[in-house]
Amino acid sequence: MREVWDLTEGAPAVDRTAPADETATPAPSGAPVSDVSALLDGVPRQRSGGGVPCATVGPGVREPTAVKRPRLRVPGVWRLLPTPTGTPFTFGYGIVLCLTSLFSAYADPALVHALLQGSSTDVAHLVRTPELVLIGSALWLAGGVASPFAIGFVLVLTALERRIGGLRTAGVFLLGHVLATLATEVPVGLAVLAGQLPESSLHRLDYGVSFGVAAGTGALAGLLPLWLRVPLLAGFGGMLLQDLLDLTDPMTNWGHLIALAIGVATWPVVRRWRRRRVGSIGPVRG
Repeated sequence: MREVWDLTEGAPAVDRTAPADETATPAPSGAPVSDVSALLDGVPRQRSGGGVPCATVGPGVREPTAVKRPRLRVPGVWRLLPTPTGTPFTFGYGIVLCLTSLFSAYADPALVHALLQGSSTDVAHLVRTPELVLIGSALWLAGGVASPFAIGFVLVLTALERRIGGLRTAGVFLLGHVLATLATEVPVGLAVLAGQLPESSLHRLDYGVSFGVAAGTGALAGLLPLWLRVPLLAGFGGMLLQDLLDLTDPMTNWGHLIALAIGVATWPVVRRWRRRRVGSIGPVRG
């Protein structure tokens, strides 16, 4: 039986917590105060069960937070291509052009020719249904998806939309498409009235997205640094001049140069749009 000292009388007293037939072992002098079972031997010890003790957080110490996983970054090369969320205008428009290109490649040639003729922005159609043909002519790719202007559509409009937004990119495209079309077809109509061209020129087959792409290229050049702007304008403009000198389709070739000039003329506006967009959502890469 273990003895404890009665502090009031100074004599040893009987420990009423220990069993009668068992001698309690004295607690080690270095036992921590937090170990209650070491001070009160009569209290059964808790089974450890092999578990990991819970760590207590001291005052002024923050609890560990979950580690955030690093976000996956899209490689820069993929930013050259349109995406549904990043460039919805270019992506959606590109899907439409792919569908019409497949249709023109595999549908009945007579049906395809009839649709293209009905969508042509020639003088005869511009006089009767200008809104319909101006929209319809921009739904087809002249030369298919492998043509230079089809590739330019993807690269140029994607880069432009990332800088100024979808609606403004559509506005630049539509501006070049409409103005360059009128600038080439109105002189044809006047020349027919003056007797300088035959009446068959009023029904010239004219469709495609090349005027809009040329305007977008001119506008994009104004948003690029000088070391990219000069090669882009020199290379694209030189290609258009070479086509004009070849005299394959002078009216269309003139229309490309006019559309490029229209895009260059939008530099003050697109630069202002760019500054507003950067100020509202932060820097836009690509």
